[in-house]
Amino acid sequence: MNERERRVPSTDFATTRGMRFQDASPAKRNIQTIAHLDEAALHEQSLSDRISAAISQFVGSLSFVAAHVIWFGVWALWNLNLIPGLEPFDPYPFGLLTMLVSMEGVLVATFVLITQNWMNRMAERRAHLDLQVNILAEQEMTLVLRMLRTISRKVGVEAEPEEKVEEYERLNVHELATALDEHLPKDK
Repeated sequence: MNERERRVPSTDFATTRGMRFQDASPAKRNIQTIAHLDEAALHEQSLSDRISAAISQFVGSLSFVAAHVIWFGVWALWNLNLIPGLEPFDPYPFGLLTMLVSMEGVLVATFVLITQNWMNRMAERRAHLDLQVNILAEQEMTLVLRMLRTISRKVGVEAEPEEKVEEYERLNVHELATALDEHLPKDK
């Protein structure tokens, strides 16, 4: 296997990390599918998204905090003329330091926002996938209800009133979404 094949996740959902899906339990297959989808999404990240994610990850670490504490401490000691042999270059109130920290803040905020935008796209993708699965499950359950109703009639058992069963069969996702939109608070 060459380097590219090792880096690129398989697009074949039948295998992930050498384990065949049919050899695994349903829960393991689901976990493998989710892991595969996440690997594929990470692989499809643009270079700017990867750089932003790496910077955001570092910025959100204790190493970043420690580096800043050391940097500010050395800067202050140096520019308060407390380190013998080093001439202050940014005397109190540290105007140059203030400018550098402000520029760093703008850049860090931008990188964090780029990362947040990518995470938002992934969350929307998962939400759409979840909605699709839910709609499919609802359609399957409607078929199951119809089959159960037919079986119940054939054996002479009426578990639920006919109107109630028909009410569930008539569930329309579009109507449900419209009703939900009408009842949720509006953004201002």
